Amino acid sequence: MSGIIHSERASTPLGTYPHARRVGNLLFLSGIGPRNPEDNSIPGLELDASGNIVKYDIEAETHAVFANVKAVLEASGTSWDKMIDVTVFLTNMKNDFPVYNKIYGEYFKDVQACRTTVEVKSLPTPISIELKVIAAIEP
Repeated sequence: MSGIIHSERASTPLGTYPHARRVGNLLFLSGIGPRNPEDNSIPGLELDASGNIVKYDIEAETHAVFANVKAVLEASGTSWDKMIDVTVFLTNMKNDFPVYNKIYGEYFKDVQACRTTVEVKSLPTPISIELKVIAAIEP
């Protein structure tokens, strides 16, 4: 069994793809960022007139991306504690990893999902963090 999942409580995908897809008892989330589902804003982001990042807040973005992931998991019939594997994309590993890692530790203390964190040059919008998740769905 496979199914396409969209959540009204998570930011809208930027392209023609679902928030998640269920295959058997596994759930594969598309890359999820911190954009606000109500107005598409990015928490803590300040851009100049040319659209360049002047200031961003990795703490605010990390909390927001976790909220979006949680919304997609719940819309899919599973929960935060069912995550199996998390890939985290950061745009500034040197500066942002310590803050993100501390917050991650608070949210994932009892989850114990496998994790990979990589630095990327940029993400599709001026965000500084994105998560890719695999979770279990109980039959």
